[in-house]
Amino acid sequence: MVNTRIAIIPARGGSKRLPKKNILDFNGKPMIAWTIEAALDTNLFDRVLVSTDSKEIATVAKKFGADVPFLRNDNVDDYSTVSQATITALNQLNAFDCSKYETVVQLMANCPLRTAKNIIDQVAFYENQKERYSILSGFHYGMFNPWWAHFLNEKGTYEKLLKDVKTNVRSQDLPELLCPSGATWISNADNLLASGSYYSANYGFYTLNWKEAIDIDDNDDLDLAKAVYLIREGKK
Repeated sequence: MVNTRIAIIPARGGSKRLPKKNILDFNGKPMIAWTIEAALDTNLFDRVLVSTDSKEIATVAKKFGADVPFLRNDNVDDYSTVSQATITALNQLNAFDCSKYETVVQLMANCPLRTAKNIIDQVAFYENQKERYSILSGFHYGMFNPWWAHFLNEKGTYEKLLKDVKTNVRSQDLPELLCPSGATWISNADNLLASGSYYSANYGFYTLNWKEAIDIDDNDDLDLAKAVYLIREGKK
């Protein structure tokens, strides 16, 4: 039997920059709880699965309503991509109970400001495509615009990374750039398995506000996300 949609939340236990990142307290709840609850609140999914190698994360995830029928058995190191982790979860799940799904929605646990409405809107955007290619969440660069990026070269002097952009071009005259966010990535399951990545042929983007798209990977990200949460909730 092929079900319609599954939400997979990859949550490795061995984060280095922010230890135990996925279950750190974020405004009164473990960080992963925000993503689990957003997924459940959409009422879109046949299953909300957390894929983790950590018993501690599994316990927290189950407490907040996620399905954790097994611990991840592969792609749990520092070098595996998130797409590979999600594919491992799909393969484990199929071996576990023969489940198959048409659409795979990957939700990163370190994006607690992405809401149920964000997910609903992006799934609708994806399903309105004529061709079901991968759709990733992203946001427009603002003040931290890569068009102006410089690096220190081997000679010890600075040079522009994108040399074809003239220094005197106004920022509003440059093409808009999108930064990927791990908030919500969507793909047809067969497409994901065949390509091995959400960055498959003809992938596209769904644009979030940067405040919804924050990925928390270090303490600076955590501070920013907490500040944005307080602004969103109207608190000081």
